[in-house]
Amino acid sequence: MSIAFCEECRDDVTYSIIRRVEKHTLKGDIIEYNASIAKCEKCNSDIYVGKLMDTNLKVLYDAYRTKNDIISLEHICEIPVKYSIGKRPLSLLLKWGELTFTRYCDGDLPSNQYANVLRRLYNEPDYYLMVLESGKCLIKESTYKKSKTATQKLISELIFDDHKLSNVVKYILSECSELTNMALNKSLYYIQGFTKVFNDAFMFEEDCEAWVHGPVYRDVYQRYSSYGFGSIDIDNEAKFDGSCFSAEEKIIIDSVIRHLSCYSGKVLESFTHVEAPWIKTRGDLPSNLNSNRTISKDMISDYFKAVRNKYNMLSPADIKSYSMDMFSRI
Repeated sequence: MSIAFCEECRDDVTYSIIRRVEKHTLKGDIIEYNASIAKCEKCNSDIYVGKLMDTNLKVLYDAYRTKNDIISLEHICEIPVKYSIGKRPLSLLLKWGELTFTRYCDGDLPSNQYANVLRRLYNEPDYYLMVLESGKCLIKESTYKKSKTATQKLISELIFDDHKLSNVVKYILSECSELTNMALNKSLYYIQGFTKVFNDAFMFEEDCEAWVHGPVYRDVYQRYSSYGFGSIDIDNEAKFDGSCFSAEEKIIIDSVIRHLSCYSGKVLESFTHVEAPWIKTRGDLPSNLNSNRTISKDMISDYFKAVRNKYNMLSPADIKSYSMDMFSRI
C-alpha cells in the first residue's frame, strides 16, 4: 500500500497513480509529456511523491531530447562502457571540462554541438578511434591501450557481422552442440570448398590461413578464442534460422554439418593435414611453426573439384562418402 502526506487532508493517506499529459517549458520550449500523478484516495487531490517527481523529470527531459533530436541519456551512458574508458579521461580526450561528460551522464542536456559529437561517438567506433588516437597524449598510456583494444575488437565484430561468413557461423552454431573453435573453422573450410564444387561460386569472400592445426578463418577464430579448446557456448549466440541462404547453399551447409561437423576438431585437423591446400600452402614450414599464409581460393577450388571427380559426387549428399573414407585413414 502506497502512503504519502496530503496537504488538503493534512494527513498521511493512501494514493493511486494516474497518467496525465502535462506541459512544461524547458529551455524556452513547451514540452508535452506523459506524467505519473499521485492522487489522494480520500479527496482526489494531487499529492507530491518524490520518486514520481524524479520519474516525471526524466520523462520530461526524454521528451525534450526526442523533440529536439538530442541523443538519449541511455546512449550517452553507454559510450564509456562500449569503449572501456572512464568518464573523466573521455572528457579529456574530447578537450572538454574534466566533469563535462559526467554531468551529461547525470542527466544534464548537452548543447546541439556537443550532442552531435556524442551521437557520433555512440554510432561510429571509427570516429571514436580517431579521437582516441589524436588525444592519447592527454590520458594515461594504460588507459589508452585498454580503450584501443576494446574499440578495435568492437570494430572487428561490426565488420564481421556484416558479412555472409558471419551468417554461416551463426547457422552452424545453431545446428551443432559442443562444437569447438577448431571444428567450426574446419567446417567453414569444407563449406567453402564444396560450395565451389556444387554451385560454382564460393560461399564467402574471406580467405582462410594455413595454421599449425589446419585451415583457420582468422576473424572467426579470434571471435571465439576465449573458449580455447572447449565447446562454444551456443546459449550466448543469437538464434538463427538460415533463411538468408539459397536452397542450394543450405543443402550444402547442412550436408557438411551432418557428415563433417559431427567429428571433433582434432579429427578434422587430421583430415586437412593430408589435403593438398593446407600441405602446399605450408610448404617446408616446420610442423609447429605459426604462419599466416593464405590458402588460395584457386587451390581450394582445384582440390575439391578433384575430390568430386574421385568420389563421383552427384549431389552434396555424396560428401558422406568423402568423410567416411577420410575417417577410415586416420
